[in-house]
Amino acid sequence: MTDMQRGFRCKIGDYFNPSNDIAVTLSVSGSGVYDSCCFGVDSADKLSDEAYMVFFNQTASPGREIVLNGLGADTSYNVNLSKLPSHICKLVFTVSIDGDGVMSQIQKLAVTLSQSSNALSLNLSGSGFRNEKAVIAIEIYKKDNWRLAAVASGFDGGLSALLAHYGGVEDKSGSGATPVKPAKVSLEKRLAEEAPQLVSLAKPLKVMLEKHKLSDTIARVALVLDISGSMSGRYGDGTVQEIVNKTVPLAVQFDDDGELDLWYYGSRPKRMPSINTGNYKGAVPSKWESLMSSLGYGNHEPAVMKQVIDEYRGSKLPAYVLFITDGGVGNEEDIKKLLVQASKEPIFWQFVGVGGSGYGVLERLDTMSGRYVDNANFFALNDFRRVEDGELYSRMLAEFPVWLKEAKRLGIFS
Repeated sequence: MTDMQRGFRCKIGDYFNPSNDIAVTLSVSGSGVYDSCCFGVDSADKLSDEAYMVFFNQTASPGREIVLNGLGADTSYNVNLSKLPSHICKLVFTVSIDGDGVMSQIQKLAVTLSQSSNALSLNLSGSGFRNEKAVIAIEIYKKDNWRLAAVASGFDGGLSALLAHYGGVEDKSGSGATPVKPAKVSLEKRLAEEAPQLVSLAKPLKVMLEKHKLSDTIARVALVLDISGSMSGRYGDGTVQEIVNKTVPLAVQFDDDGELDLWYYGSRPKRMPSINTGNYKGAVPSKWESLMSSLGYGNHEPAVMKQVIDEYRGSKLPAYVLFITDGGVGNEEDIKKLLVQASKEPIFWQFVGVGGSGYGVLERLDTMSGRYVDNANFFALNDFRRVEDGELYSRMLAEFPVWLKEAKRLGIFS
């Protein structure tokens, strides 16, 4: 066994036969949930072929040149360098931590390469890192022949950021980044590790995403919550928190960073911190009565709609806005004007009534004229908490794909 230090470099052939399998093992101990990944990248350090990203959701490359064995804290890969296609010039082995954890919390990260009786080992501790969410442990790269580098470098983002780092090509025209189609972390996997109480929602949501051809959709997701006085009973019985719970998986699925933008509104609106799998349980404040009082007990939809429009105006990504109200909707002319104005913006409005009445203009959206594209839908539920999850997601997503297709055709977003 030869010990490596950070910065160690060597030729693979000095220790191993590149024509035979080499075992690469990454073992991590400490509090947290860990994932490892092997990125097979091209000469430009890009994941130009997603089939060579090997991780928990894709456990082997096409020719089984890279095969993953085991998951989580102890992961091993079998690698045969001689069988890799010519466009794969480097293998990057990473470890990331889920949730709110950071790599400084690890007790030990051991990386071992072995073949027969020969072995190289790299041992790291959390003291070498700070607030990074991932570590690029080692790289095996081609330079005349195959070589090894013990990188041991922290990476600020987690697995999603690593995907972006290796999977995107910058558009020099200034219109942003054009990503290579990513190997997406499964919804079930993320919820199981980050929010296990929500994992039962993954299957019904996945079925409806497939039904409506939305599985590969990338969009921002927002939740707008009525906190007028008449909503008191729905805050008190947990209905509003349940609405949050069932919207979070949609944000995880659609949004690259899994963030759910959140607004409350009464007589006045208030933009809240974004919600994710780590903090969703606190989306409804324990002292929601104080928030209700501070925003006034009425419901003024136009004020919060203006904030939402300002947030997503000109976005390169479409935005799906779930707007919850219990009715008593007034200011009809202002709402009409705002929906007409927003019809040229990349915003789809899904209004949902929760056990109320007096929805006014929202019940007449299908006949509203003057819009560039039909950009809104409405349905009412007597009891949000009793509707089956599959039926709920079906109704939430029914008109979104129609709008997506037409809005893209009209050039509202690219």
